[in-house]
Amino acid sequence: MTGTVRDGLAAITACLRDHDAPDPPREARLLLAHAMNAAPDRITLMAQDSLPAATLVDARALAARRGAGEPISHIIGRRAFYGRDFIVNAHVLDPRPETECLIAEALRGPFSHFLDLGTGSGAIAATLAAERPDSTGVATDLSEQALAVARQNARALGVAAQLDFVPSDWCGAVTGQFDLIVSNPPYIAADEMASLQREVRVFEPRMALTDEGDGLGAYRIITAGAPHHLTPNGRLMVEIGPTQAKEISRMMQAAGLVNVRVVPDLDGRDRVIIGHMPPRAGH
Repeated sequence: MTGTVRDGLAAITACLRDHDAPDPPREARLLLAHAMNAAPDRITLMAQDSLPAATLVDARALAARRGAGEPISHIIGRRAFYGRDFIVNAHVLDPRPETECLIAEALRGPFSHFLDLGTGSGAIAATLAAERPDSTGVATDLSEQALAVARQNARALGVAAQLDFVPSDWCGAVTGQFDLIVSNPPYIAADEMASLQREVRVFEPRMALTDEGDGLGAYRIITAGAPHHLTPNGRLMVEIGPTQAKEISRMMQAAGLVNVRVVPDLDGRDRVIIGHMPPRAGH
């Protein structure tokens, strides 16, 4: 029996509510739109249209996956970041709104050649390239599956010609100099993993979440290696956990970076640390 899109939306919303989804009406709209191959903002306009029974079955199956804790971004295959849609899957960390703070800070200064360490979905690298069409960048990741997703996103956003994707353990395979180095490395301590939301802990790549140590391991490597690849006056910029600012600031200073400062996110939590390579002597 065929009902309307409105009926289907109500059914999927009820299903998600039964599974204690955080925002059933919004998520139902996204899942039903995905099953219909329609834009979510068209669902209201299509409310009185008939909904094929097979499409409702597909949408219910998507809702069941959501009910089992799978992130909605993995189910629909995309996540919005800095005004653009990015392909995501189980091989990459979902780009978070908090990371937009890093993008905003990077865009406050000039850069022409940048390095993104641990690129994951490529959201940071592709966004920087799209926002600065005259720039070029290198993006690294240890995961070949993540690099495949990053390349897809670069092609979809029309910035593939600006970016070079390199398999590398942080700076290990990196050559050359950059006036901007950015990274959102794993910063969750191993003993904090159990406290994460299930959809993060179970469905997102563990290597993108934790260093299996105290949450500072990646920063030790990055702050030690990045200055060898920074031009004079170049910037190193990393996203951090909200309790790590003091320790990572010390690491940057110990590595010879100057004018180190901490930038809060929109919620007022420490989110980004920026350090500068000193200028050449006499300049």
